[in-house]
Order: sequence, then C-alpha cells, then structure tokens
Amino acid sequence: MRTYDIILKKRGGQPLSDEEIGWFVEGYTNGSIPDYQASALLMAIWFRGMDEHETALLTDRMAHSGDMVDLSAIPGVKVDKHSTGGVGDKTTLIVGPIVAACGVPVAKMSGRGLGHTGGTIDKLESIPGLCTSVSRERFFEIVRETGLAVIGQTGNIAPADKKLYALRDVTATVDNLSLIASSIMSKKLAAGSDAILLDVKTGSGAFMKTLDDSIALAKAMVSIGERNGRRTAALITDMDIPLGHAIGNSLEVIEAVETLRGRGPADLTEVCLQLASNMLFLAGKGEIAACRAAAEAALAGGEAFQKLCAMAAAQGGDISVLESTEKFAKSPAVHAVQAPRGGRITRMQTEQIGEVSVVLGAGRENKDDLIDPRAGLILYKKTGDAVAPGETLAVLHTARPEALPRAERLLLGAVEIADAPPAPHRLIYARVTRDGVELL
Repeated sequence: MRTYDIILKKRGGQPLSDEEIGWFVEGYTNGSIPDYQASALLMAIWFRGMDEHETALLTDRMAHSGDMVDLSAIPGVKVDKHSTGGVGDKTTLIVGPIVAACGVPVAKMSGRGLGHTGGTIDKLESIPGLCTSVSRERFFEIVRETGLAVIGQTGNIAPADKKLYALRDVTATVDNLSLIASSIMSKKLAAGSDAILLDVKTGSGAFMKTLDDSIALAKAMVSIGERNGRRTAALITDMDIPLGHAIGNSLEVIEAVETLRGRGPADLTEVCLQLASNMLFLAGKGEIAACRAAAEAALAGGEAFQKLCAMAAAQGGDISVLESTEKFAKSPAVHAVQAPRGGRITRMQTEQIGEVSVVLGAGRENKDDLIDPRAGLILYKKTGDAVAPGETLAVLHTARPEALPRAERLLLGAVEIADAPPAPHRLIYARVTRDGVELL
C-alpha cells in the first residue's frame, strides 16, 4: 500500500477503504508517512469530503492510536458531555454535579482554554489546592466515591489527532466537517464513556456561526458516536450572547456555585437543566420530562452543590471558597464600563467579548501562556436589556491596569445599542439524535 495511491484515490473523489484509512493513521502517527504527504491527503479530504462510514472509521482509528480508557471498573452507565466552546460556558461545573446527584457517574476528561474559549480545567484550578492531574486509579476511585471527577487529559489520548490537528492548523484544512467531527469524537471515544451528549454552540461566539453549520456538525458527530457503539445525542445551543454574566475562571466558578444554589442567571440555569436532562435520558433514567424533573429536584434540594463540593475536596480543593465565595482572591484593578448612550442592546459580538477576557489575563493566546484565575469581566447588561446613558454595562477585573483602556474599547465595540428592541432569540435551537433533527 502506498500513500501516493491513497492521495490519488481521494483526490479523485472516491471513498477510502477501512484498510487505507487505518494504514494512513498508523503510518502518520508512527512517523513513516511524512508531513508533506499527510498534508496532501488532508487537502484532498477538504475538497472531496468523506462519507459517514469513512468519517466514523477515521475517528475510530484516531481514537485507537493511543490509550483507550476502560471505565468498566466504575458501576453504572457513564455519560460524557462535550461542548464545542464559547464565552461564559461553565456548564460542566453545573451539569456534572446535577447528573451525579441523580445517580449517574460522570468520569470526565477536559481541556484547557485557548483564545476566547475558556477551559473547564482552568476554571477548576482556580479553586485553591484542586488538582486536575491525578492517576488513572485515583480518578476511578474519586468517581466511585463521589459519583463525579473532572481531570485533565492524561496518558496518550488520541495522539493521531494531536499530530493531524497541528498539521491542519498550518495547512488551512481545519474547517472541514469530517475532520472537525473526527477530531472531537476521537478523544470522546478514547475517554471511555458509554454515552455522549454534545453541546454544539451556534452564533457569533461559537466555532460554527450559523445554525445550519451547527446542525451539520452535530449530525456528523452523532453519526460517529452511534456507529462506534456509543449512545449519542446533541443539543444546538445559543452562543450569540455570552452564557450567564461571568467570564473568567474564578468568576465563572462563583457563578456556577450561585447556579447550583438556585440563584444563577436564568439563561445559564435553563441550558444546564436541558443538558443534564438529556444526559440522564442517555443513561436510561427515563423520558426527558422525568429526567428534567429529577435534575430540577437535585438543583433545588442542594444535592448537586454538595456533589461539586465532594468532588473538589476529593481532588484536594479548598471547599471553603465554594461554601463562601467571597474568599476567592480578587483582582487588584476593577473598572466599570459605562454605556455611551441610552436605548436597548440589540447585538453583542460574543467572540470579541471573549477577547476582552484574554486581554485582561483570563485566557491564552498561546498554549503555554499563564492565566490569571482572578481576571475577567461581569456583564451587567446583555442583548435585549434597556440601558441608560452612563449606566454600567460591565465590570472588568484584572491585574493589568495598563490593559483596561484596550479592554474597554473592545467591549464597547462589541456592544450595539439602538432605540428599537432586538428580535427575540432562543437558548436551545434543536436536538439531534440518530433518528434525526428535532427543532425546539
């Protein structure tokens, strides 16, 4: 078998065989296939595409290129959740405890943030002492003890994806549906859960900017999961507006705690209940309505908050900051951004608002950048809200006072204020399963 022939075949628009896909993934991972040939194949895939079977096979081979986590030592149906990323998206900190409180174990490996998208691991590590790097054995032990653990990706998870993504990033082949879907799902398959719920964001702060593109990605990922023996579903959720009010690591943990105590923003609470309900459904806990009722009860009764505390304590965290969030460290510089005129907020450029948090020190521009867990912003007004001239739009938190003028300019440039109210928007657009797309 020759890489040249595989490139030629895909360039001609023909589907690749199982053997050809497996041979390519193994060869590129072990270094016997050079970057220039892999780049040529990626470009051929970008132009010609892959069918559902090819995409599922590519994902499976990428997942099996490294360690495959076996969660069978943990009793019950294990359900994972993956978000395609957004601004203010702290849902794992809320959904994981809700689902665990309803008796479904959550053994989750998460990543760090890059660019305007915050990472769950960075948020958790803003809790003093909390360790996200634990052994596989301790990971399992924590899940068995508390029902919930969230750690950083450990071991040799999907090395083929790491190599291929780095190559795609410099060859303009990132934005291909099959390649995006296989990259995300290879890590989910390797992580070992029995079922997977996907939170696919859509809008100005999301990777997929349009509803049609978001649904297409969701369908591709659901197909991959189902073809690889995992019960899989996706929700299409809004990211035209930041989720909740807090953006930044410890600020988002505080908002997650408030939500678990029943005092969170309405939009964040609703999205989390929808996600939790669908995770419970995938775990076989009943129909969606019954799962929703169970999730609401776990939130209202305080059991979900106790699950977050139990997990944090088991991972070495100081839970006193969760019990009294005013104990979190504060940024030395705090600055209120005021509305330049009155009216209603008609639009927010959410990705640009995420960039504000990076300027303040809450995110990374490069993967090795250090972040300030205290930094970020609190939005006091969002799309649809009325504002008066000089009223506070947001409060910026930073240890970089010299960054405040730039951050304020970016924020004001991302917020549009007009006289007429905006058209109403939805939090949840659709649910995608193996049976099709249900518009909500």
